[in-house]
Amino acid sequence: MGKPFLVFDLDGTLIDGYAAIGEALAFAMGRLGVDALSPARVRGMVGHGLEPLLAQCVGAERAAEGVRLFRERYPHVAVAKSHLLPDVADVLETLHGHGYRMAIASNKPAPFSSMILEAKGIRERFCAVGGPDGEIPAKPDPAMLRRLMDAAGSGAGETIVVGDMEVDFEFARAAGCRVVLIPGGSRSREELAAVDADALLERIRDLPDWLESL
Repeated sequence: MGKPFLVFDLDGTLIDGYAAIGEALAFAMGRLGVDALSPARVRGMVGHGLEPLLAQCVGAERAAEGVRLFRERYPHVAVAKSHLLPDVADVLETLHGHGYRMAIASNKPAPFSSMILEAKGIRERFCAVGGPDGEIPAKPDPAMLRRLMDAAGSGAGETIVVGDMEVDFEFARAAGCRVVLIPGGSRSREELAAVDADALLERIRDLPDWLESL
């Protein structure tokens, strides 16, 4: 059997982009007359897609306008205020060298994800970048994952999702895939220990050894 197909979450798994999200969110909220949230509060709310985030922050009736404003501001801060998490570049290089195929599945719109990945020099490591669009809903709906698997020619038993939140676990299981969780975003190790993932690693640099042990 060949190497598994690896599908990575982005925010909190490969990058710390919470400052960029927080700034674009504050811009949208301010334009709609709502006070900005603390960075810690934003970090805890991110991960379920733009529409739910803005609905929480400005109300369901103004969420669409909030999303429009967020999208207006975000491209101006996304690259400068997003940073690779420790060891990510080295781990991706190692996995690439070992022959793993890799993709991104994020609730961030795919053009934004690709822009950040390009700027940080790691876009070439991924065969595809998935995100919600008019046809594909946000995680945990498994449609995004199924589209990525189909494009890669990988079955559920050959695919492993790598993420940092409960939504990544739900996403993987909804498509019948294995899942590895790594604290690095909005959830602590203790919170993730309550999730029935296939593995809970201390840090992303432990991932290559775990994969090779399968």
